[in-house]
Amino acid sequence: MRSLPGVHAGFTLVEVLVALFVVALGIAGAAALQTLAVRAARDAARLSDATRLARSLAERMRANPRALAQPDNPYLHLDYDAGSGAPTAPALCYADTPCDADALGRFDVFEVADAVAAGFPGGRIRVCRDAGEPDAAGVLPWACDPEDGAPIVVKLGWRAQGDRETGAPKLVMPLAGAAP
Repeated sequence: MRSLPGVHAGFTLVEVLVALFVVALGIAGAAALQTLAVRAARDAARLSDATRLARSLAERMRANPRALAQPDNPYLHLDYDAGSGAPTAPALCYADTPCDADALGRFDVFEVADAVAAGFPGGRIRVCRDAGEPDAAGVLPWACDPEDGAPIVVKLGWRAQGDRETGAPKLVMPLAGAAP
């Protein structure tokens, strides 16, 4: 078969460039989506770790009812901000070391604060009695609003990627059954 004069088979340079541009846009979109997926997975893992830590603290508190019943409950003094430095270690309460309820409570508070410092960038944890309501955006503040019979809550927050400050608590967990 003969080709007609002036007719060429194949693609023009413009068509190739347009096709490459479309492919490049697809690759850039896929990369952006992958970045978002990795960030979402990291945030979900951190929230899961925070929930485990709060539940662990709740179990420690339930296991130490004498400290909970004290007017100067050591657990309600937990207000640790990782930006303030490492938590101060109290006397150890391991194995056969003699510890009263207050010393065990202070040790529990130290271990939880140490876990926040190690596992949450810019982490902050606060335990208090709080009957406060969320603001218009649905966010509870760090401040506590104790009322008679208010539940004990654990408030835990951390600095997300790109944030300069910790911001509002990312987890607020009421501790049912922890109050005497």
